[in-house]
Amino acid sequence: MSETNFPAESITIAEAEAMQLFSNLSTKYRQSILANMIQKLAGLFPLTLQGSITLFMAAGALRIFGYGSMDLVVFSLAICALAILIFCLFCSVISGVLVQRSVYRTLGSTDTTAKVINVEAGFPNETGFKLPVLNYFPLVKLSWRITFPDYIETRVRVSTSSELVEEIIPKKRCLAENVVRQFIVSDVLGFCRYSWWQDQPIRFKALPRTNTVKPLPLLRSLTAEDGIPNPSGDPEGDRMEIRPYAPGDSIRNIMWKVFARSRQLNVRLAEKSIFHSKRTVAYLLSSNNDEAAAAVARVALEAAVLGEDWAFGADGSELPCETLAESLDAIARSRAISPPFSYGLDNFLTAAAGQSGAHCIVFAAAEFAPWLANLKKTIGRHSGHFSLVLATDGFEDPQSFSIWHRLFFQEPGSDSSPLERASPKHDLINLLTELGQLVESTLVVDRKTGLSFDQTLRKV
Repeated sequence: MSETNFPAESITIAEAEAMQLFSNLSTKYRQSILANMIQKLAGLFPLTLQGSITLFMAAGALRIFGYGSMDLVVFSLAICALAILIFCLFCSVISGVLVQRSVYRTLGSTDTTAKVINVEAGFPNETGFKLPVLNYFPLVKLSWRITFPDYIETRVRVSTSSELVEEIIPKKRCLAENVVRQFIVSDVLGFCRYSWWQDQPIRFKALPRTNTVKPLPLLRSLTAEDGIPNPSGDPEGDRMEIRPYAPGDSIRNIMWKVFARSRQLNVRLAEKSIFHSKRTVAYLLSSNNDEAAAAVARVALEAAVLGEDWAFGADGSELPCETLAESLDAIARSRAISPPFSYGLDNFLTAAAGQSGAHCIVFAAAEFAPWLANLKKTIGRHSGHFSLVLATDGFEDPQSFSIWHRLFFQEPGSDSSPLERASPKHDLINLLTELGQLVESTLVVDRKTGLSFDQTLRKV
């Protein structure tokens, strides 16, 4: 077959950047899969690093000094070390097998599988998963953690009924159909361990933490349609438009007084007016630091500030959502756990608004994200108006400190969570300047304080 050469102009710069981004994401995804496989294979080996070093040192001392030099002290110490190591290995493996069977029975019961885990990020929550206290052999402890979904801190506490109760603190929102836990049964000396991964088919939904975000004002859109030009006017619109008579016009609209003077037939028609549209569409754009934007969108939905007739969408959702439960699921799903979701605002506008040119409210993070170029194209392509709601976890001004100041003093704002990233004021002003000319209105919401700001960062 002959090789086909495509001209260089056939691939645009945007397409090349998208191909490069997809290649980088696929490479990172393959590397994460390989790392998980290596980690699982390493978990099958019963000895830890400390246990392996102890085994080699005890065996080497026994071989070289115990048998070679007939040193009875080294011989007895090496035999004791190997005996303790073998005893810990036996206790860890047997206890691990028994605990694994207990976990299978617990997850296979109908009472556990029928539940749904609904939690909120940033707060401790009980998942309902419990295990009996491990008391099969001495010097053995049990621990586990949730590995999927990610960004979840797992705690295990002992209840009053002598059960191990699971508590989690999710750091970010997510929506998953299964939960993967890693169980580790090890000895207290740290020589041996028995670990495995257990998958539980259960719906897990973590909503973003709203903190002190105040409800937004009622968002109503203006749409160019036939309606009421004035609250006290005629519902059909006032007859303000004048044009020559055409066949088919009603004779009641003919201006007879003007015809008597000029002998020309003119008609007066009702004007096209604007009215407050009851339907509002809103969309959440995903990015790396979009937890604050998701929290603001959640507050807007739960406070019913979108009006009576609305539609909501987010990256990762195929169809528009028209109920609160579906919208909250879309917010939780918008943070992709594996590869990121593609830009979906164009498909959402086509499905929710069609060609009517409805007013769209866009929730996004206050940062320069990959969606910026696509949002500009969407605004220029669609005939409707857009309003932008940017959310952040505080503002920060870049400050330079000396090396001695950084060594001996804590920098301002370092006590906050690393997942709650503040937006630099300089970058935020540049973003508002770049998008403020394209949208009808902009609003900046600070999740850390709950305050709202306008385009010039003045408090609203």
